[in-house]
Amino acid sequence: MNDFKEKLIALLHDPYYSWNDIFRILKMDPELNYFDPFLPVNDSQLNLFPLIQNPSNLFLNPEKFNEQIQQYKKQEIEIITVFDDLYPSYLKEIYQPPWALFAKGEITLLEKEPKLAVVGSRQATQYGKNAIRMLFPELVSSGVVIVSGLAKGIDALAHESAMKNGGKTIAVIAGGLYHIYPNENMGLALEMFKSQLIVSEYPPDTKPLKWHFPARNRIISGLSYGTFIIEAKRKSGSLITANYALNEGREVFSLPGSIFNPNSNGANELIQQGAKLVTTAKDILDEMSYKFN
Repeated sequence: MNDFKEKLIALLHDPYYSWNDIFRILKMDPELNYFDPFLPVNDSQLNLFPLIQNPSNLFLNPEKFNEQIQQYKKQEIEIITVFDDLYPSYLKEIYQPPWALFAKGEITLLEKEPKLAVVGSRQATQYGKNAIRMLFPELVSSGVVIVSGLAKGIDALAHESAMKNGGKTIAVIAGGLYHIYPNENMGLALEMFKSQLIVSEYPPDTKPLKWHFPARNRIISGLSYGTFIIEAKRKSGSLITANYALNEGREVFSLPGSIFNPNSNGANELIQQGAKLVTTAKDILDEMSYKFN
C-alpha cells in the first residue's frame, strides 16, 4: 500500500470526516503531501485546511490503524479506492462515489458486466417470489450479475436465486462487513463471502446507522447498468434506488403488479413515469444488448 492510499484509507476510519470533508482535503492537497491523519494538526495545516475545527482530537494511532489493516488481510478483506484500477468505472460516474469499497469475496465481479440492480419490498409476496423464479434463470444464464442490498425480502431472494441458478451476485450493505444486517441473513452472507461478493463503503467495524441504508442505495444503482424494481410501495428504499438510477441516466425496469396490492403501487407508478415494463427476462436483456453485444 502506497503512502497516499494509506492516508486516504486512514481518513475513512475517522468518523469525523464526511465525504465532503475528504473532497475538500483532496482538492487542496491532491496527493496528501501535507495532510497527515496520523499526526496532530499544526498551525500551518490549520491554515491550509480551515475545515478542521477541533484539531487536538483529530489524529489516528498509527499502530492501531496498522493492526486493523493486518486484520483485514487475515479476513481476506480488500480495500479498493476510487483511484485504483479495479474500482468500477460505472460507479465513478455517480454523484459522490464512495472513496473506497471494503470488499470480501470474488473481487473480480467488480469488473464483470453487465450488472443489474434488483431491489424490492422487504415483505415479498408470492407474486414477487414467482416473478424472480421465472425471470432469473434466463438473466443469469445470459451472464447478468445481480446486485442488491442483502435486505430481507426481495433483496435476499435475488441473491439466493442468482446463486441457485449458477450465477453471480454482489451485495452492497449498510454498515461494515463485521456487522451484517439483518442478522437473519448472516447465513446468506457467509455463503456469499465464499463465492460471491459483499461490499461496503464503510470500514468493517462500522455499525449500520439509519442513514447508511438510503446512502448505500446510490452504490447499488451506481454499480449497475440498470435497476429492476420488484414490488415497492410508494415511499420505499427501492424507489430511492430507482431515483438514483434515473438521476445517473441509467435504465429503470419495473415489474407491474396488482392495483389491489400496496406493494405494487410504487412499481406501477414507475412504469407510468417511463420505467420499462417487464414481463419476461427478454425485456431486460434486449435493452442490455445495445450496450454489451
